[in-house]
Amino acid sequence: MYKIDLNSDIGESFGNYMLGMDEEVLKYVTSANIACGWHAGDATVMDKTALMAKSLNTSIGAHPGFPDLMGFGRREMKVGYEEAKNYIKYQIGALWAFARSHGVELQHVKPHGAFYNMAAKDSRMARAIAEAVYEVDKGLILVGLAESEMIRTGKDIGLKVANEVFADRAYNPDGTLVSRNINGAVIHDRDTAINRVIRMVKEGKVTSVTGEDINIQADTICVHGDNPSAVLFVQEIRKALEKENIKVEPMGSFIK
Repeated sequence: MYKIDLNSDIGESFGNYMLGMDEEVLKYVTSANIACGWHAGDATVMDKTALMAKSLNTSIGAHPGFPDLMGFGRREMKVGYEEAKNYIKYQIGALWAFARSHGVELQHVKPHGAFYNMAAKDSRMARAIAEAVYEVDKGLILVGLAESEMIRTGKDIGLKVANEVFADRAYNPDGTLVSRNINGAVIHDRDTAINRVIRMVKEGKVTSVTGEDINIQADTICVHGDNPSAVLFVQEIRKALEKENIKVEPMGSFIK
């Protein structure tokens, strides 16, 4: 039987600023990536989100980003090797404290935004992230862009890894995501997005923007739930997966 995890980036509210529809999306995903306070989120939001995920039996992981609230962690930063490692360790530790206080174990680590995108191509950045995760807890799963440098590096140092694919994003022929600055980078037609997801899971292939098929491994699908239509999309994806006899469950249950 095919198995897949559904993950979503949540806990991104900050102080008086409310972002996302966390409680709704948590009903349909199997893994939650919780912001750790640097690109989004704060101590109170982290605490509430960890408890909410526990109540809905959703596995949780750290979602560390660059210290860039103004840019939501989407701007590249020039940081040293040890500095990058410490950014990851610091944020894992912050979420671990809240998870521990609620009797929950962390399942994974998924870098956010520019951190994630840089590590998909930059072997040095990928190694800094992977080593940080390994040194904190080598049992954690490292989530990265499918078939990327971060996945290769994670495997090399002995981590469990999860290849992440995106339901609503276009792919370049090299397997990277098309920049959001380019028209067509985001797929708005739900049926098209869902059909692409099914094919990625069952056939291990996706059609790139140039029209050619590329090989891709799908362990976890990133879905967004920041508005009512996005939550409906999450529901539809899950329903379509189950209709295709694809079992939806937390990545920790099948990635060993």
